[in-house]
Amino acid sequence: MKAILLAGGKGTRLRPLTLHTPKPVVPIFDRVFLHYQIDLLKQVPEIDEVILSLNYQPRRIEEVFGEGEGTGVKLRYVVEPAPLGTGGAIRYAAQGVTDTIVVFNGDVMTSVDVNAVVKRHRDAKARATIVLTPVENPSAYGLVETDAEGRVTRFLEKPSANEITCDTINAGIYVLEPDTFDRIPKDVNYSIERAYFPSLTERGETFVAYIDRGYWIDIGTPEKYIQVHRDMFDGRFTAGPFVGADRTQPIVSPEARIDEGATLEAPCFIDAGVHVKAGAVIGRYAVLGKGVVVEDGAEVRNTIVWPNTRVGQNAVLDGPILGRGCHIGRNVSLNGPAVVGDKSALTDFTHL
Repeated sequence: MKAILLAGGKGTRLRPLTLHTPKPVVPIFDRVFLHYQIDLLKQVPEIDEVILSLNYQPRRIEEVFGEGEGTGVKLRYVVEPAPLGTGGAIRYAAQGVTDTIVVFNGDVMTSVDVNAVVKRHRDAKARATIVLTPVENPSAYGLVETDAEGRVTRFLEKPSANEITCDTINAGIYVLEPDTFDRIPKDVNYSIERAYFPSLTERGETFVAYIDRGYWIDIGTPEKYIQVHRDMFDGRFTAGPFVGADRTQPIVSPEARIDEGATLEAPCFIDAGVHVKAGAVIGRYAVLGKGVVVEDGAEVRNTIVWPNTRVGQNAVLDGPILGRGCHIGRNVSLNGPAVVGDKSALTDFTHL
């Protein structure tokens, strides 16, 4: 079996964070996002290759993963010549592949049991299987209807209140048979959701759903990016640094330097190379990436700080996301869900 990770998006909803960092490699605590998806795929022993379908800043993604060292899987990169949409990207990445393919959208964080999805696909002898997840507000999404046997019957884009017949939406995870890709035109922007999947139902092909009621989130907005960190802190989703961790205590890398007189309040996360100076307070839900420096008297809480940023003396941060290499001056006050891009500088006494 093969797997394709659709990692070509520009991440426009996360800008300015994604101007220099493609969305698939934005950090979630101490690991880039795609590592979490690769860990899920490693649960399936039959998957012998993971194909990364790239378009936006592909070299930056290759710099992170190399030949797959440290991932435990064989990686291959395929770069789209132009944006081809989800369907076009899958066909382009799957050239020459005849095995069953597991596909993940490149912005989905989930606890789904991939082995169970593959089993559902095989037991049903399906041409395609789609993972569905329930949501509280179905009107904000496109619904996917199924019959009593779990076959997909209809897709309904952003229904009105009187059209809602179920609460299940497309979770962005599929198991597909490559011999169905002949209907996807070559080198054309083509949607798997709006064109390929409807073609299966129209032709009466076996197209089934696997409904997963575990953890699922689309990390593609600042609000959801913050939420996935909060969910991991609070134990709603366990992965990465939280596997086996005591959430009642701050999670601090042994390679971090915490000066005497600094205060750490759980839950918080402090990565390698961080220096928290005396008198600083690292409060609840703070995430400090590699090499961050927090000067004396500063307070950081409910804030995600990407690597190599410096927080000045007596600065107070509560709520923002800070990109890489920022300089936050003395006595800066930054409250609320601001998003500050890489290498930004806030001069002393700035209040936002």
